[in-house]
Amino acid sequence: MLRICIFALCVLCVTSCSDGNSYDVVIYGGTSSAVTTALQVRKMGKSVVIVSPDKHLGGLTSSGLGFTDSGNTGSIGGLAREFYHRIYLEYQKDETWRWEKKEEYGNEGQGTKAMLHDDRTMWIFEPHVAEKVFEDMIAENKIPVVRDAWLDREKGVVKRGTRIVSITTLDGQTFRGKMFIDATYEGDLMASAGVSYHTGREANSAYGETWNGNQFGVFQHGHYFKAKISPYRLKDDPSSGLLPYVGDSKEGVNGEGDGYIQAYCYRMCLTDNPENRIPFSKPKGYNPLDYELMRRVFESGWRETFDKFDPIPNRKTDTNNHGPFSTDFVGMNYDYPEASYERRKEILRRHYEYQMGWFYFIANDIFVPEEVRKRMATYGLAKDEFTDNGGWPHQIYVREARRMVGEYVTTEHECLGRRRPPHPVGMGSYGLDSHNVRRFVTAEGYVQNEGDIGVWVTKPYSIDYGSLTPLAAECTNLLVPVCVSCTHIAFGSIRMEPVFMLLGQSAATAAVLAINKKVDVQDVDYAELRKQLLSDGQRLEN
Repeated sequence: MLRICIFALCVLCVTSCSDGNSYDVVIYGGTSSAVTTALQVRKMGKSVVIVSPDKHLGGLTSSGLGFTDSGNTGSIGGLAREFYHRIYLEYQKDETWRWEKKEEYGNEGQGTKAMLHDDRTMWIFEPHVAEKVFEDMIAENKIPVVRDAWLDREKGVVKRGTRIVSITTLDGQTFRGKMFIDATYEGDLMASAGVSYHTGREANSAYGETWNGNQFGVFQHGHYFKAKISPYRLKDDPSSGLLPYVGDSKEGVNGEGDGYIQAYCYRMCLTDNPENRIPFSKPKGYNPLDYELMRRVFESGWRETFDKFDPIPNRKTDTNNHGPFSTDFVGMNYDYPEASYERRKEILRRHYEYQMGWFYFIANDIFVPEEVRKRMATYGLAKDEFTDNGGWPHQIYVREARRMVGEYVTTEHECLGRRRPPHPVGMGSYGLDSHNVRRFVTAEGYVQNEGDIGVWVTKPYSIDYGSLTPLAAECTNLLVPVCVSCTHIAFGSIRMEPVFMLLGQSAATAAVLAINKKVDVQDVDYAELRKQLLSDGQRLEN
């Protein structure tokens, strides 16, 4: 009873302090999860605002990740599924096929289907089409979006007890709400609200896991140095110093925890269509020595450069990291989760310079094998994508930043079906997938990567409601559907865009129920939540 009274008092304060920026639910973030969260709040009859640090909505889904990591599409329901249905409808229009005929685009792609005609969904698409669908859904539901609005992380979150009262952005805008949802990739609102979180890899011993922590010598993908490659500026001469982007960490003890996080990259939308192509340019500060490891990999006979140029419609690609030295900027993002905005901008600039330099090097350097160089030179950025950014994606792939430590911590045990969570609010189905976290010199004196894990998930698994809620002692009117409460390796599966979307819908549902019942998010009646989720098409368990 006491907690309900405190809630009512805070609601009264929010209402009485109204200045036009008071809402039932305030969402911070511009990701795909932010969109589905807002749609669900509106669908349930409450007022909502998206306060987005981004100018463009959709996060990675509209910023290059068009070859969707869908896993088992049968586990994806609700508004997430509606999004992929609307993508399907866009590609039924003749005018969408500007550079390619619909019948020329293949429906298969390394296990991911483009179009599923039976249920009228499409899982492979161009960035601008995804952004259009998001913007259409927002406009149709008349949801206000405040763009380029950055949370004041130092003093912009006002709490009364365990409840957030308002958030303020750096430009001085204040947004009051009954419920708040952090839908960012970084978890900035969550952290500023005093909620516990973790960065880096937990030790296997922390939760009895196998695939967390240091994984030296474990190679489950092809993203490692298969040949013996010298890491030194002069081959096999340690006195000459290390080549760029080789760290000074040691092999370490398998299973031990550390502060390392998955490497980031931009998911590139490239094209080989001369009419729509922007050639790769030499970035500021370009130095061929930065790519000497790549040259040596080619010298060893490696020829997998184009294996992850996955085809999306209109003669474009979703180009992702592949191989030992690729678009992932390994080890150069460790401070990103906690970094200031200015430092993050610097990190993003360095990622751009590295990645554009990588493409430029392969397309132009005379030491790159001729057949590789000539083929890369046929590609470039797509003129009709990211038109206000020179064809470069707006959003970097933040594969991992902060992860909340909440009421329930999802681990590999849930993902691998060893443990069933008691309060499912959505499902994941992708494998335990971690990109490399570091590059170092082995005891034998060769360069090697570490942290790239790919463990098959045999069937979809449930994600517990407690993984969306902070500890009750820390915050009682916040939900977190992106930086969810889970371990590093569990996040390797959960971190897929469709999952973020469906968890956003579930978080929104819980927020509205909490408002209606005047309870904290931790006290939402699960039976009622479950009933609403199922009614709205969510898929919760096998």
